[in-house]
This record gives sequence, C-alpha cells and structure tokens, in this order.
Amino acid sequence: MADLIDNPTPVDVVSELARLSVSLDHVVPARSADNLLIGTWNVRAFDRVNVSWRSVQGDEPIRDRSNVRVITEIVRRFDVIAIQEVRRGAAAFLAMVEALGDDWAFMVTDVTEGDAGNNERLAFVFDTRRVQPSGLACEIVVAPASDGISPATLLGQFARTPYAVSFARGATRFTLVTLHVVYGHKARDRVPELTAIANWLARWTAGRDFWGTT
Repeated sequence: MADLIDNPTPVDVVSELARLSVSLDHVVPARSADNLLIGTWNVRAFDRVNVSWRSVQGDEPIRDRSNVRVITEIVRRFDVIAIQEVRRGAAAFLAMVEALGDDWAFMVTDVTEGDAGNNERLAFVFDTRRVQPSGLACEIVVAPASDGISPATLLGQFARTPYAVSFARGATRFTLVTLHVVYGHKARDRVPELTAIANWLARWTAGRDFWGTT
C-alpha cells in the first residue's frame, strides 16, 4: 500500500488537507487527557482505490488517493471509530490504516456473503496510544424467539451481523457495538432490527457478563 500514500503529495492535495484540518478544528474537539473521542462512519463501498491522485468522471474505481488522504485526516481526529461498509478487497481501508501510522490498529470482521450481505465488513480503527482492546470481540445474534421477531424476519435483518469489541482506557472499560442495518424502503422497515438490538443490549448490560456491564 505504500505506493498509494507515499510522498510527494501534490500541492493541491496538500492545500485541500490543510483547509480540511482547519474546518475539523471547529467541529471536532481536540483530544486531551480529559476526553475520549468515539466516532462512527459509513464509508460507502470502502474497497478499491484509484492509483491516481485525482480521478475523473468515468474512472473505475472513482475513489482516488486524495480521497483516502481526506478520509484519513478525519479518522485520525478520533480515539476509536467504527467504520461500516468496508468491502472484501479493502484496499482503500488498508491504505488509510497505513497512512494513519504505526500507532494505529484495527479489528475487522470477515465479509458477509450473499446479496443482502453485500460483501461487507465491519471495522473498528483505534489509536493505541489512547485505547487498547480489552478482550472481547464478537458478532451479536438475537435468538429467533426473542422480541416477537420471526425467524424469517431475522434472516433478512441480520444479513450484516452487529459487531462488538471491548476497549480500555486506563481503568475504564467500555464495549462498542457497530451495525449496518438493512435500509429497506421506508424508515419503519428499520425499526424491528433496531428494536431487537436495543433490547438485546439492555438485557446484556443488565446481566452479569463481565464485558456487558461496561
């Protein structure tokens, strides 16, 4: 991936990144010992990357090296960020991680097969100077009998299974869950899945699971 991120960076891309950095300073708090910045981002079809710095209409893939640098600049403002829609090849995602540098790491699921799964992965990217994994990494499955949801409905809802990873910052432990819901045709199409996930998390945090209580 080095050939995708190595300098020299074109002057116009350097200027674009500088303007972006100034804008981000106004909307994202500076990281400090007193805060922990957690983000989530659905980067649409985060897969292949064009080797040129600036792609043009009709190029395939359209996402180019400057796009990866812009995404990197935004991601580095957070301590840990969940990223949805990392695709099978993940070339752009891996280029981003390399651009972030040696202090950054990630955890990612395997791809979800099938048309509904869309060959997607779910990922957490984190700054190891700020947080560390604390042991748990799992995909969440809601039992078919729970929450009044039929098995047939669940097959569609969980084509992309929610992903949970636990982290620690000093003595503080916390577990993050990321999911990419099936969008459906109307807002109400998403309600059953979101309700099932919310109820599952409520039961988990109310139980005696070591990671579920954080």
